[in-house]
Amino acid sequence: MTLKEFFAQHPRLALAFSGGMDSSWLLYAGLQWAEKLGVYYVKSPFQPEFERQDALRLASELGAEVTVLEADPLCDPRVAANPANRCYFCKQAIMSTIKAAAKRDGFDLIIDGTNFSDDIADRPGFQALEEAGVLSPLRICGITKAKVRELSREAGLFTWSKPAYACLATRIPTGEVITVEKLHAVEQSEDALFRMGFSDFRVRTKDGAAKLQFIAEQHDEAARRMDEIKAALSPYFSEITLDPVPREKSL
Repeated sequence: MTLKEFFAQHPRLALAFSGGMDSSWLLYAGLQWAEKLGVYYVKSPFQPEFERQDALRLASELGAEVTVLEADPLCDPRVAANPANRCYFCKQAIMSTIKAAAKRDGFDLIIDGTNFSDDIADRPGFQALEEAGVLSPLRICGITKAKVRELSREAGLFTWSKPAYACLATRIPTGEVITVEKLHAVEQSEDALFRMGFSDFRVRTKDGAAKLQFIAEQHDEAARRMDEIKAALSPYFSEITLDPVPREKSL
């Protein structure tokens, strides 16, 4: 099945829109091929502000209207406790928020940007998507991450070069309680690193300390600039170290 055929079979649907590369391509395709497409972005403490800005920017460039919803998964103690299956409970909260809004607007089907390259066996959040009846057309149509990037570039979407960006909660180790303050510290620190010119990294935090992970192409520069980096991040963490092992590049 092609993506065009998918939209022909499901002409009226709602998109769970994150502003990432995958859902951005789906927005572009849905605007071309769907009869009616509702677009929903959920703002939560787990999503950095730049993701919301990217989502709204792309929607504006494509002439799409976005409904911004508010949700706080931390209100669920099962999410705040940060167990290994935290994503399952978090995704339930996010999708129930979208589902309620979409139903109110007349949409019975929700789609998301899960692609054919995603390892669903290793992500408990996908179970919540399945239980909620959410369809993933990129996965259904066999479209990989690399193909989405290629198609996005051809379409002129600025998101074509955007690295994968997992939610802020992934920076906190499993079993350590998640708080708004910890998420804020990570977001502010990563914003500072973006402003310093870095583009593919993670600020991992544990017990008030931060470990910085950079891809190989940026690791040496980060090592040279650690005094500058520590000065920028010191308001948020008691200790700041550079992981000696470069992280894998985001796809």
